[in-house]
Amino acid sequence: MANLKDIRDRIKSVKSIQQVTKAMKLVAAAKMRKAQERMKEARPYADRLSEVITSLLPDVDRSLLPLLNVREIKREALVVVTSDR
Repeated sequence: MANLKDIRDRIKSVKSIQQVTKAMKLVAAAKMRKAQERMKEARPYADRLSEVITSLLPDVDRSLLPLLNVREIKREALVVVTSDR
């Protein structure tokens, strides 16, 4: 059976781990908020880019660009482009 010192050490260890975990959660939450704000700020640019591309599509010879052909969607992919920082 564990003696009183072992139990106290274990309680101290658990409290320390709880403190570190709480700090990590706070950091993660702050990073998430920052990423959401940046995404929200980028939305007007993405919308405008979509408008520009849509306005240019009627003038493009679709036979030269097979990716523009309308076809059945079998699978979808998400391509994420970010910086290293």
